[in-house]
Amino acid sequence: MPAERLHLVRHGEVFNPLRVLYERIPGFRLSDDGRRMARAAAEHVRGLDRPVSSLVCSPLERTRESAEPFAELFDLEPVPDERVIEPWNSFAGKRMSRAVLVPGNWWLLRNPSRPSWGEPYRQVADRVGAAMDDAWDAADGGDVVVVTHQAPIWITHLSVAGLPLRHDPRTRRCALSSVTSFERKGDVWREVDYAEPAPTTGAVDVGAV
Repeated sequence: MPAERLHLVRHGEVFNPLRVLYERIPGFRLSDDGRRMARAAAEHVRGLDRPVSSLVCSPLERTRESAEPFAELFDLEPVPDERVIEPWNSFAGKRMSRAVLVPGNWWLLRNPSRPSWGEPYRQVADRVGAAMDDAWDAADGGDVVVVTHQAPIWITHLSVAGLPLRHDPRTRRCALSSVTSFERKGDVWREVDYAEPAPTTGAVDVGAV
């Protein structure tokens, strides 16, 4: 039987003292606070008192590490899925506050609707939606947890709500280790809950990266 609810969980804080856009660059792991945030997210989902039957994660280090407490608490093996990975971005490895001031980079900012600096929003929504559908259909009842990234979660939120996908990344409602929950009726997804179980006060890296 299909799943009953699907939770998109953002990873915890990353150790990123230079505040660069780490995108898909390997080697960016959770900070000590990030590990505590990931644990808080897992404890929150366990506190919902709902059975969790499957665990999916982006293949990047920060999401695999954020999936570890879920694997422990629910006795599940995380299944990597490339479709829920961070979108690619032409500013990878750069500090955005500085990169946008360089005239040579302005061409990349010419079309925020697509966006021109990275993977098209529609492409992100379609691939994450396909991953959600497959995880939902493959589940043996219960809930599904998908540990992913801020942009895929927020773009999915907009897509499910029927809102324009164009947005200012600084306005995303998707805190570190937040849990955005969905249900599917027939072929139609709807968002049913949003929670921020992990305190982020004092976190260094909380932005749209």
